[in-house]
Formats: sequence, structure tokens, C-alpha cells
Amino acid sequence: MTADKIRAIVFDIGGTLMEYKNMPYVWTDFYPAAFEGVRKKLGLAISDDDIKKSVEILKSFNPRINYREEEIAPEKIFAEALKEWNCGFSLSEVITEFFAEFKLVPYIYPETVPTLQRLKTDGYIIAVLTDVAAAMPDEMHKNCFKELLPYFDMYVSSLSCGYRKPNPKGLYDIRNRFGLSKEEMIFVGDEKKDIDTAKRFGCSGVLISKSREIGNFGEDFCIGNLNELFELV
Repeated sequence: MTADKIRAIVFDIGGTLMEYKNMPYVWTDFYPAAFEGVRKKLGLAISDDDIKKSVEILKSFNPRINYREEEIAPEKIFAEALKEWNCGFSLSEVITEFFAEFKLVPYIYPETVPTLQRLKTDGYIIAVLTDVAAAMPDEMHKNCFKELLPYFDMYVSSLSCGYRKPNPKGLYDIRNRFGLSKEEMIFVGDEKKDIDTAKRFGCSGVLISKSREIGNFGEDFCIGNLNELFELV
């Protein structure tokens, strides 16, 4: 990678630009309480056994547990998870209340906005490629970092492109949108799948590791925080 060739910087979201406070790597432990909250909030006549079955079905769709690259719409996942609920309910209301029970607290890293502002001023194309949490609607996902959206020239999620990382479909969509070459792009992320995405696509992969304790994933560069990105571009 040569700095004078870079035109576009693509970022992962979670763990790279922001995080959810006090949330585990896999959210499945929250599923039972979330369904119980749905039952109470919406006054649904479902049993504990119904909830247990729904939890297991929803877990089966979680890509952290059962690996998959093809994305599945939240409505399809929840329709399958709730198929034995013999009561009237609104699917959209269930989905909304389910994730409301997680009580997500987004935390935008202090260096994120200044970094994005500087890249904008310097004329770089800024895009994001993010995997949406299993069964979460895209709009709900975006609402957690809505203050960042004005900085993005293109937002691509696993739902909008149809595939989860490390499938590189999202990077191809960004390249095609702006008429870029692979050499003109870099992908910045905090996980192995981000680096694998960059490698499968053919652009440089930048690993952000605040602790610098993550093993080598074949990244082209490793930085400790977003400020160090300017040493590369």
C-alpha cells in the first residue's frame, strides 16, 4: 500500500468506531430475558416452554454459534423462532421489544469523530462495512450510531449487501459505487474476519488492536487506535 494511492477508507463499526457498554461477544445469554420481557410488555399468552423453544431457534441463527456468510432477514428469523406461538401478535412489535430489552448503551470512541472529520477534510471517501447482530433490523442498528452517519459516503451492512464478513461482497459494492481499484482502498477492523475480508477482496487490511495483544491475522498493518491511521494515509 502506498499512501498517495489511497482514495477510500472502509471501516468496520463495532469495536472499531464504537462499542456497546457491558455487552458480551455473543448476545445469546440475553435471549431468555428478552423474550420474557416481550411476553410481559405485549401481554402475550405464551408459556415458558414456548420461550425456551424460541431461544433455541434464535440461537441456531446466530452466526457466532453456527457459521454462515449469507445474511438472513430479521423478519424471516423471528418468524421461524415464533412459529409455535399460538396467540395473536405483531411480528414487528416483538422484534422491537425484544431488542429494547437488551438496553444497549452505545459508546462512540473519543477519537472516532475527530478522525472522520479529518479524513473528510483531507478528501478521502469514507465507507463502512458492518455485520448487523443476528436478527436485528438495519435501522435499529444504525440508530445506535446515528451521529456518525453524516460522515459516511456509503453505508454497507450484511443486510444491505446480503452477506456477512468475511465474504467480501460489501467491499465490491463500495468499489463499484465509486469506481475504485482495490489498491485505492483499505479496510480497517478489529477482528480476524475483517482482515480475512480484506484479503479475500484484495485490498490492504488494517487491524486496530487497542491492547495490541491480538494475534497476527495476516493484517498488512496494526494500529493501536484510530489516530495512528494517519501514519498510514
